[in-house]
Amino acid sequence: MTLNLTATQIAVGAGVLLVLFGLWRFSARKARRAVEATQVGARVVSLAGRVLFTGAAFTGVQWLVITHPGNPLLLLVVLGLPDLIAAYVLTRVLTVTSLDTTTRRGGGRR
Repeated sequence: MTLNLTATQIAVGAGVLLVLFGLWRFSARKARRAVEATQVGARVVSLAGRVLFTGAAFTGVQWLVITHPGNPLLLLVVLGLPDLIAAYVLTRVLTVTSLDTTTRRGGGRR
């Protein structure tokens, strides 16, 4: 079986393939943007959950040590350690070292 195609038919076929490829690329980019937006929202919710859990754990341990006094060194450690951790985290968060908002592929300067 032989296929006899004219130049017009080949050009139309190539055009259809090109349009399909463009639509595929467009939908892939749109899907990637949607996934990235979802991941950012999930990170915020996950971070909030971890912060609340850690805060509750610190508060529980501090409450336990304060309501059962006896060792002043333990009291200082239990009250001081969360402050040191919070100071470290706040210092890291508020210190801007670089602004990385976009990622480039290919690695070269543009």
